[in-house]
Amino acid sequence: MPYRAWFQCISGCSETYELNEVVYQCKRCGDLLEVKHDMEKLHRHSPEQWKKLFDERYRRTKWPYGSSVWGKKEWVCPTVSNDNVVSLYEGGSNLFWAERLGREMGIEDLWIKQCGNAHTGSFKDLGMTVLVSMVKQMIADGKNIPAVACASTGDTSAALASYCAAAGILAIVFLPKNKVSLAQLIQPIANGALTLSLDTDFDGCMKLVKEICSKNNIYLANSMNSLRIEGQKTVSIEIVQQFDWEVPDVVIVPGGNLGNTAALGKGFLMMKELGMINKQPRIVCAQAAKANPLYLSYLKDFREFTPVKAQKTLANAIQIGDPVSYKKAINVLKTFNGIVEQATEDELANASAQADKTGLFCCPHTGVALAALAKLLKKNMIRPDERVVVISTAHGLKFPEFKISYHENKLEEVNSRFANLPVEVSPQYDAVRTTIYRKLEQMSSGPSNAAGK
Repeated sequence: MPYRAWFQCISGCSETYELNEVVYQCKRCGDLLEVKHDMEKLHRHSPEQWKKLFDERYRRTKWPYGSSVWGKKEWVCPTVSNDNVVSLYEGGSNLFWAERLGREMGIEDLWIKQCGNAHTGSFKDLGMTVLVSMVKQMIADGKNIPAVACASTGDTSAALASYCAAAGILAIVFLPKNKVSLAQLIQPIANGALTLSLDTDFDGCMKLVKEICSKNNIYLANSMNSLRIEGQKTVSIEIVQQFDWEVPDVVIVPGGNLGNTAALGKGFLMMKELGMINKQPRIVCAQAAKANPLYLSYLKDFREFTPVKAQKTLANAIQIGDPVSYKKAINVLKTFNGIVEQATEDELANASAQADKTGLFCCPHTGVALAALAKLLKKNMIRPDERVVVISTAHGLKFPEFKISYHENKLEEVNSRFANLPVEVSPQYDAVRTTIYRKLEQMSSGPSNAAGK
């Protein structure tokens, strides 16, 4: 059965374009586009048939359906032929039951969706596989696309570079100088991308990459390109699939450029429309207090939205003051009874460290989401008996400087309550034994001591 999808303007003008057209904004009104699907044809499968199909494909070996993105190809990007799919077996990341962390935070049913357990270490792989596959399809169809480019604070550039390397397409990444961790910087370099280090912030990089792409026929890979949203929306579908097709009560996601917030909502809405689920979760967007334009808009009931000058934050991937996808995110939050919360530097760093002490290894952006959860529990805006999923967007190994500086208590504005440095001990049995039993006594005396408070 042939399925079809297309770009459509999110505003009232409803202008449409084919997916193989190089277009990112409506040519009539300038608003953002979204991918629309022929829902009538998708409805020809029953909800149970879709569940069965997705479950049969999940993590199997038949190309390209073992990918948790391409296993849902009919819902994502039916335009790309299987021969032009560029996949690195993305998706299928662990939905971790954070039982111990939940107990410490006072919540009974806490889960962490570990999107950082991915090929390049972040959720950005989910959208990039769709975008680069579409570019490969367009090149195969005769379109002249010399390269693909993005502005990035780290993770987008890593995903773009890796997928373009797999496809044999030049990637160009625009990075803000000295604002990306070394672990993130090395990824596009290692994958052969043309890496441009610019003395500006992310918003400055974004402005420049848009101009370069528009004037030189280079394809733009940032989240204003709604093909990426199609891959990222599979997080919602995958979470429900991993819960045996049950919907959690609350989903919390860090918010920077806000494409992920929009993507989560889109996945849930699509499942609801096709009869796969019968309820929706609440969606919470968590922002760093130093880059919080959506939070400020939320305080005014979204009556207005004003970009801010993002300040330097430990959560550098969401250090964005002028997010491209704010309209889409606001629409989702209004639809899903959504909440926006913020986290200070101290709150996000300690939340990340507390999670690490229960077996996780969190990026600072996951710390933002966990800190938001703690605040919303305290405000009684989330109940302790609700099933909550926190989206962990990147792997902690991408942020070694953040981790080391935390435990050395060297982070500005942060009191490292969970610091855990190596203990220097002489190489003698009695000295080592005494140190071990001192630690055991601290742990047995109560959680506050064990946590290093």
